[in-house]
Amino acid sequence: MLQASSISLTNPKSAANIDIDDVTHFLLELDALKRVNRRSYVTHTTRYENSAEHSWHLAMACWSIAEQFELDVSHEKLLKMALVHDLGEIDAGDTFLFANSRSEAHIEEREGIARLQAERGNGIAKLGEIWEAQETGDSKESQLLRVVDRLLPFLLNLNTEGKTWVDAKVTRSQVTGALAFIKDSFPPIHEWLSKNIDYATQQGWLIDA
Repeated sequence: MLQASSISLTNPKSAANIDIDDVTHFLLELDALKRVNRRSYVTHTTRYENSAEHSWHLAMACWSIAEQFELDVSHEKLLKMALVHDLGEIDAGDTFLFANSRSEAHIEEREGIARLQAERGNGIAKLGEIWEAQETGDSKESQLLRVVDRLLPFLLNLNTEGKTWVDAKVTRSQVTGALAFIKDSFPPIHEWLSKNIDYATQQGWLIDA
């Protein structure tokens, strides 16, 4: 049987000033994202999706779509953006897409990112920069991220009989407005969404208004 080879993963000089207690503290700070519940329901369950689950789903979906459509994007940049996308919610909590406070959610989220960036155990030097790039940037990667971030909760609603929409009395025009930008960014996905907005309205999951 082949023996596993043993290699050193650290450079003694670079590791000398690193406190592993700080490192593990930061990892627990990241774990807190699992406690942030969204408004979407996990398919085939009666529970809410949490933001950590959404971040994983977002990263995988972006990666898959980028490869399937052979998009000219940096996969590394895209996946990093997806993984930090919701980190600000550790402090701010999740803000429902159709909430009146939606336009102000970025303020507290940005403060949360700054706090995480300053943690002694944070080894991601450009954490805040990457978050800002996905939040306000206009790169191909950030555009794709925004499309997929709107697609996924729509998909979950479509496969849970519109439970979130029904709970919050969401209207057809609200959903149409929130997804309108995708028509220019990713026409094939927008066409699919439009068809299924019609279906969801026919099913009574969206208020026809």
